[in-house]
Amino acid sequence: MPLQAELRNGKKTFTVLENNPDVFNALSLKLGLSPDLQWHDVYSLTEPSLLKLIPRPVLALLVIIPMTPAWNIDRVAEDSNKPDLYQGKGPDEPVIWFKQTIGNACGSIGMIHCLVNGPASENLQPGSFLAKLKADAINLGMEDRAKLLYDSQELELAHQSTAEMGDSKMPSIDAEGHIGQHFVAFVKEGGKLWELEGGRKGPLERGNLRQDEDLLTPRAIELGIGRVIELERASGGKDLRFSCIALSKGVDE
Repeated sequence: MPLQAELRNGKKTFTVLENNPDVFNALSLKLGLSPDLQWHDVYSLTEPSLLKLIPRPVLALLVIIPMTPAWNIDRVAEDSNKPDLYQGKGPDEPVIWFKQTIGNACGSIGMIHCLVNGPASENLQPGSFLAKLKADAINLGMEDRAKLLYDSQELELAHQSTAEMGDSKMPSIDAEGHIGQHFVAFVKEGGKLWELEGGRKGPLERGNLRQDEDLLTPRAIELGIGRVIELERASGGKDLRFSCIALSKGVDE
């Protein structure tokens, strides 16, 4: 029987997911991604021999980033002038973004951001949870979108059953369970790099990418995860712990 979600301080709380390809390949398949696409470990952002291990193009990145003081200051500054109620919806919204209201669901919501946006969204199985979620969410506002996820028994079961595969656990009452780390999704949509996280006030546009630039090209790294790494370095901090998985075509065993 899967680990059970719990009610913590009145909020549904999932088991923390381990950021590894096996876990997210299983979860992606459960929710409706075509098996033609798979998640792959990213062992280096700069070493050519290691980057060659990943099939290209890379359609999305899912990264765990530690909440360092430098990144926290940057986040607060970026969000300070944005409204609390994100207004984006409808066919003209550049990317579909979900506010996170389920505790410790940042892994699943980060994965959803990767799969319902950009070219990965063309690889959703008809009638699947993800295909229906994308269709249902497009015309909804922020709160109703969050409710779709919060009320979904299919998402809860898929997440909780997949959590048993990795080094995952239900956090203690007084801990977040992932030691201050956050899942962040990076996708390419409309020729732009987007940073998507359910704990922010909306999607973040990070800059333009050429047609031939995927999510692991130098410019995409510089504008995305590299920007956070540089914030830490510039502040004199040394907490560069992060893990990254990349979505691209599958590799035959």
